[in-house]
Amino acid sequence: MNPVSRRHFIQTTIGAAGAGLVQANWASPIARPKVKPIQGSWISIWWDDRRHGHWNDSCLKFTTKQWKLTIKEMADLGFEYLVLLAIAKGGYAFYDTPRLPKLNLACEDPIEALLAASDRYGVKFFISSDWYGPWDEKCLTDPERIRQRFAMMGEIAQKYGHHRSFYGWYWPNEAHLGPYYSDAFIRHVNECSREGRRLLPKTKTLTAPFGTYRAVYDDTYVRQLEQMDVDIIAYQDEVGCLRMTPEQSAVAYEKLRRAHDRVPQRALWADVEVFTWEGPPNQPGSPLIPAPFQRVRKQLEAVSPFVDRVLIYQYQGLMNKPGSKAFAGHPDSTRLYQEYTRWLRKV
Repeated sequence: MNPVSRRHFIQTTIGAAGAGLVQANWASPIARPKVKPIQGSWISIWWDDRRHGHWNDSCLKFTTKQWKLTIKEMADLGFEYLVLLAIAKGGYAFYDTPRLPKLNLACEDPIEALLAASDRYGVKFFISSDWYGPWDEKCLTDPERIRQRFAMMGEIAQKYGHHRSFYGWYWPNEAHLGPYYSDAFIRHVNECSREGRRLLPKTKTLTAPFGTYRAVYDDTYVRQLEQMDVDIIAYQDEVGCLRMTPEQSAVAYEKLRRAHDRVPQRALWADVEVFTWEGPPNQPGSPLIPAPFQRVRKQLEAVSPFVDRVLIYQYQGLMNKPGSKAFAGHPDSTRLYQEYTRWLRKV
């Protein structure tokens, strides 16, 4: 099986900061509550995949006001961090650039709308570095792809870097734990982090590996954590992708916690998958739909003892405030929202 991320898996096959644990505004092992709430989510402007079919068309038609309302509703739910999945996809950019044609969107500048609303509501945004071209192995090593990636990062930094909500960069060409990272991936992350900090020196950096079910705690993995220049690693819990049960994910994250405790400059976050499948699981044409909250609750319980923050993949399309004027997704998304908010009030 090719080592593709879950984000790419949501497109083709299976699978989608300097702040250490000692910093006061990041959770420490001592301060971890028994069950953490959701503290953030991935979000997409558009994704060229039928698995996003329940919300793709709606998001293409979102106005500036609707994008801003989306941020407000997530902030009202207590979300502090958002991760933009892509700045371009399928040969189209989501902002004005000479490098690619612009996607036909109802909102003239959705990235600006997202960041402006995040400024207002106190949300911290990680902005993606890609995609200039298709996801493939060349994206890590091809000199032209690297040049174009860095050029687009420069455009993004110049155009949006003034926003105080531009908190960090997200490296979406994610690794497959096999159970170790490839040398090419470590080099890719280090090059991206160096460029990101050159453009915006105060930004944090984040990536979200898959293959978490193969996690190990040993000296080799610890050495790789030491070598990899990234502030936050938000491991995919892979429960939605059916690689692990919540109980198995607890075992994997416990191993990762032990490794990260030896390299505390790499914060350990969870990327919890709150989706299931409308059709056959793990098939390219099968749309994602909200998972039952009973399962999501077990996922939160499983990772909470071991991670510093819990993000989800993803609020958009899978959770919606009832009656929202920025509704995008499956009708059952309101049920997941309501069941989560009822649980949140209790804990």
